[in-house]
Amino acid sequence: MFDARRLSKLNALESSVHNYIIKNINAVIYMTIRELADNSGVSTATVLRFCKKMDFKGYSELKASMKLHLHKNSTLLIPHGAEEILTFFKSIRNDEFDALIEHAAEYIRNAERVFFVGAGSSGTLGRYGARFFSNIGKFSNHIDDPYYPVSTDMVQSSVAVILSVSGETPEILKLARQFVIHKCKVVSITSNPNSTLAKLSDFIIPYHVSRILIDNEYDITTQVPVIFILESIGRKLVVNNVSELSRGVTFL
Repeated sequence: MFDARRLSKLNALESSVHNYIIKNINAVIYMTIRELADNSGVSTATVLRFCKKMDFKGYSELKASMKLHLHKNSTLLIPHGAEEILTFFKSIRNDEFDALIEHAAEYIRNAERVFFVGAGSSGTLGRYGARFFSNIGKFSNHIDDPYYPVSTDMVQSSVAVILSVSGETPEILKLARQFVIHKCKVVSITSNPNSTLAKLSDFIIPYHVSRILIDNEYDITTQVPVIFILESIGRKLVVNNVSELSRGVTFL
């Protein structure tokens, strides 16, 4: 994918960027330049220098080239072991991710009811999310039926948390549009921040992992990030509720 003659001219830091990309290309195609820099242990300026030395105009052109390379080879290296998950957790160790969780928790804290929506593996996680949030005292339901009727009365003072790896599943988009039509707030958790689902949502929490399909149909993308995000939002709700209660307590 990269020209050997150009690679020979990289310094140590730029080589670190190259080595990280080669080992994690399926994850890098979804990363921001800041995330790639942090995971490579370099600055964003170093990433840009790497792009220039590889004859790319910028980071966006580099990512486009990587995606084209994967498409042409029709080969996705299936991650095994802990590296992919460790990469995800490294990418969220920042204030930006904490702010996303806080914001999502505010949407849900102010709602009287939460709907967790998904199909396939995401539907199973929606069921888990509904149970987890019920455990912390938030009235929750899950919907994994794409033909489930959505009405204004049903979604009044509610939030729909929609789970989709691609953000392009037609049945899920149909449900999402129904929630939007009936003025229900939509929070989406997806690996594709540029998807149709993301554009329909009031708020999104993206996560960056390799999407892996078997025979272009069966999705075996890791769901660990989704579980972590759901639990993080729920625990943030608990912490916020305890803080509010403590402020109202008077010690004599």
